[in-house]
Amino acid sequence: MGHTRKKLVAAAAAAGVLVIAAGCSSSKSGGGGASGGGGAAGGGGKKTYTIGLLTDRTGPAASGNKTSVGGVKAGTVLASRDGYTIKYVVADTTTTPAGALAAAQKLVTRDHVFAVIAHSALAFAASNYLTARGIPVIGVAEDGPEWITAKNMFSVIGALHTTKVTTTLGKLLKMLGVTNLASLGYSVSPTSSESAKATAESAKAEGVKVGYLNAKFPFGSTNVGPQVLEMKKAGIDGFVGSIDPNTSFAVITGLRQQGVNLKVAVLPTGYGGDLIQAGPGALNAAQNVYFSLVYEPIEMQTTATKQFASDRKSAGVTGEPTFAEYNGYASVGLFVQALKAAGPNPTKATLITALSNIHDFTAMGLFGSHKLDINDRSNIAGGVDNCVWITKLEGKSFKLVPGADPICGETIPGKTVAPSS
Repeated sequence: MGHTRKKLVAAAAAAGVLVIAAGCSSSKSGGGGASGGGGAAGGGGKKTYTIGLLTDRTGPAASGNKTSVGGVKAGTVLASRDGYTIKYVVADTTTTPAGALAAAQKLVTRDHVFAVIAHSALAFAASNYLTARGIPVIGVAEDGPEWITAKNMFSVIGALHTTKVTTTLGKLLKMLGVTNLASLGYSVSPTSSESAKATAESAKAEGVKVGYLNAKFPFGSTNVGPQVLEMKKAGIDGFVGSIDPNTSFAVITGLRQQGVNLKVAVLPTGYGGDLIQAGPGALNAAQNVYFSLVYEPIEMQTTATKQFASDRKSAGVTGEPTFAEYNGYASVGLFVQALKAAGPNPTKATLITALSNIHDFTAMGLFGSHKLDINDRSNIAGGVDNCVWITKLEGKSFKLVPGADPICGETIPGKTVAPSS
């Protein structure tokens, strides 16, 4: 664990706060039933389980993560079809290490959850606590390497080695005509920082110049003036932000105001409904911006995306789906797949065992023809088979990009970037 990350975890522990109701609320799906222990019969004979959603509802990371609640809500519809009633409790990290730890403590000691879905940029601050208590954790590896090392944690996009380099983004940038790239990442998030550096190396591998690289930008900041001027001076015509939408849109707007001929901007977050919550002017800032997604976009109208849309509607979730919603929905789907394999009366330990034996996760078909080994903790660098699906915002619609639905790459042998510290 890097020096910066150690300091953050230490700060969370040193806060010493007892369990805080950090903006927590609960929602129910279906009839009543058992508490977090799970397994008792609920309404209609269904099994009922209480799960906790650890997410950034407030703070800088909320712009990319807070809509995970809608995805979990849609997932309860999916679970109901398989005979499970899911109750969920939402715990806000406030996008702080102390808040993440306090929220996790509340879920375990007061809400007695059976499992935790983690969709937070600061999940690493709570991971040691959850691991020590044997809590199954399902979610998305967006923050740090605990998804690789903690055997109770399972990422729906794989245990990403963000220090590894794939050809995927480099191929996309070359295909779209980028000649000089700027790559930006956050200092506080190991995944963000390492992804920014890996993106630069991917571009270089495909013959794209990297004129600007900053992997130590302040988390969530929109004060991007100096960085925009440096990018302009470097002559960049492409931008990839391994950051949240609020920062990304500030950079893109700043570059346009400076007269930079920005051919291509690619963002890993901001797709769909995220634009609505990103603040005034976001829709204008996002015009002609490309968005990557590790699942089939809803615009593809496949069997899987139609089912996702139907479950969202049944759950009362409206608007365009977001990346966070996809992750929340996929997390519930993985939870249900593990419940089926864990037997009629699963415990936390047997659920972890069941999760440990899943090697063919399809995200309910949202990975297209691809399958993910969620237990490959050594080789995964860019999601399922290093593939991403790309859309481009034009007006108020997201358009599919020919040749990028999906675009897949390969891990470059022997090529890595320095771990964040």
